Amino acid sequence: MFASNPNAPLPPGTCLASTRGFAPSESTAPIYSALVAAGFPSPADDHLEGKLDLHELMVKRPAATFFCRADGDSMTDAGIQSGDLLVVDRSVQPHDGDVVVATLDGGLTVKTLRKVEDGWELASANPDYPSFPVNDEEGVQIWGVVTFAVSALAKR
Repeated sequence: MFASNPNAPLPPGTCLASTRGFAPSESTAPIYSALVAAGFPSPADDHLEGKLDLHELMVKRPAATFFCRADGDSMTDAGIQSGDLLVVDRSVQPHDGDVVVATLDGGLTVKTLRKVEDGWELASANPDYPSFPVNDEEGVQIWGVVTFAVSALAKR
């Protein structure tokens, strides 16, 4: 599957998406038009822009989207921590540099898809972990592209 044309983008996984749809949320929160400075503080700007529905923002194709939690620290340099909620879209065509959920050694893993000289690999975003070749012998399937990672900052 991958060896025939190593320069072509990989197709999405062959597993079927869930038939369970996700209904849009009825709850929204206010969103302000001001940007929040991550460096030096700026004067407050209290202009209400409207309402924000996180489900509407993060789920573009409900029938092809699923959620899962990251486990472990192999993706910390990509900003993904253990316990983060991942939003995965199975309809997005994976490309070089995308963070994907894939099957590996009979389980699911989250890794960065990388184009290498002789094909593709699933790369960890932590130098303490190895990368894995994507080839027919390994039985690797790309399940979808991670479109958002949601981290809990307050641990209470």
